[in-house]
Amino acid sequence: MDPNKIKIISKDQLFELMENKEDFKLVEVLAEEDYASGHLPMAINIPVDKIEKLAPILLSDKEQRIVVYCSGYLCTASPGAARKLQSMGYTDVFDYKAGKEDWRRSELPLAK
Repeated sequence: MDPNKIKIISKDQLFELMENKEDFKLVEVLAEEDYASGHLPMAINIPVDKIEKLAPILLSDKEQRIVVYCSGYLCTASPGAARKLQSMGYTDVFDYKAGKEDWRRSELPLAK
């Protein structure tokens, strides 16, 4: 598989990971104020511009599954974060490309 290729995860696949209490990290890569106004349950916040600094601290296991997301399809933060994490040696990175917009549209709850 192309190491530069970003793996995409759907809302249903993400929901299944959550429901089954799988071992993974969910990361919102938007700014702190966007995260504070509402984020997916279980998500931590690492703004895309702080990935290099915070990922080694908050995502210490480079082999753990990581799912990144941002606001939606038009947002470029999550693909950028996924590429950055891959370049840092993280091996199991997924992009929930549809993001917060898709989650809201499905009337799933946001945490605050």
